[in-house]
Formats: sequence, C-alpha cells, structure tokens
Amino acid sequence: MREDDLPEVLEIERLCFSNPWSQETFRGEIQNKAISFPLVIIDKGSKRIIGHIVFWQVRDEAQINNVAIHPDFQGQGWGELALRYVLGKLRESGVHFVSLEVRVSNQPAIKLYRKLGFQILGVRKDYYTNPQEDAYLMGLMLD
Repeated sequence: MREDDLPEVLEIERLCFSNPWSQETFRGEIQNKAISFPLVIIDKGSKRIIGHIVFWQVRDEAQINNVAIHPDFQGQGWGELALRYVLGKLRESGVHFVSLEVRVSNQPAIKLYRKLGFQILGVRKDYYTNPQEDAYLMGLMLD
C-alpha cells in the first residue's frame, strides 16, 4: 500500500465498515515500516484495487488488524487468497502465532477464519463501536 492508493482504500473501507479507519490511520500504517505491513489487493484484469489487508509482525507473533474486500468482489475468494498469502509470508518469516478480532455478528468472516484454522480464544466485551458489539479474539498457531 502506498499513499496514492489511499483514495481507493478509503472508499473500500467506507463501503465495508460502519466505523472505518481514517486516512490518518492508514497513513500511519504505511509510515510504520518497523512492524506494520499494509497491502492492497489488485484485480489483475481491471488493475483496480479491490481490497486491503493490514497486519503487524512483532518478532514471532502477528496481529491481523484490518481485512476488507470491495462489496462487488466479496464471496469470490479474494479474502481467502489474501489471508493465505499473508499467512504463508508470516510462516516463512518465523511467525508462530497470529491473532485477530472480529465482530461476533460477522459470520462470513468467522467462517473464513475458521476455515483457515483460527480458533476463538475469547470475547472482548464492547470492543467495537457504531454499533457497539463484542469481538471474538481468534488465534492461529502456525507451527
């Protein structure tokens, strides 16, 4: 992800989330090269940005912070492809554990995360706002 990707990234973010990340948040992720890895997902045919994924890596652990696929491309395997790519890269770099949070109502995402091997580790009470909702904390051992 680069700064000139932000107009498309922000549009996808607004379409996907009731409480979208701001331009400043994404800019911070782009600039935080020590631990943050913001990626865009590009459709080869249209050369269009159709999604993004942001994750942090600190030593042998990683946190997936944001995954979004444009609604026109959801349900076509793009999210799974992006997550499998990221998990492969994390495995190669020596990461042993990956975590993420997901709204308890986001059943499509939960189903995908479970398919990839993530397990529910706990609940974060009132983690999300707009609307207020609990989050599942999910984790995956890569060993």
